[in-house]
Amino acid sequence: MLNVIESYVQNINKNDIYNFALKNNINLNNNELDFIYNFIKTRYKEVLSNPSGFNLVKYKNNFSNENFIKINAIVNRYKMLL
Repeated sequence: MLNVIESYVQNINKNDIYNFALKNNINLNNNELDFIYNFIKTRYKEVLSNPSGFNLVKYKNNFSNENFIKINAIVNRYKMLL
């Protein structure tokens, strides 16, 4: 399973992230999009190795309040699946 995720992350681009956000009623600004893209590309293994230990609150300053609430809800929903 990790190989599938790793392959996906290697091929993900900013447009993929932006479209996912839009489908979830999140309108990312450029700084938010850059932060998410860079975070996924560089830290996905860390998050996958300990999903229950990941806390988006540490990164709250990188998002508008509205987007943080929406993104945090999505992260928590996906953490339950891991």
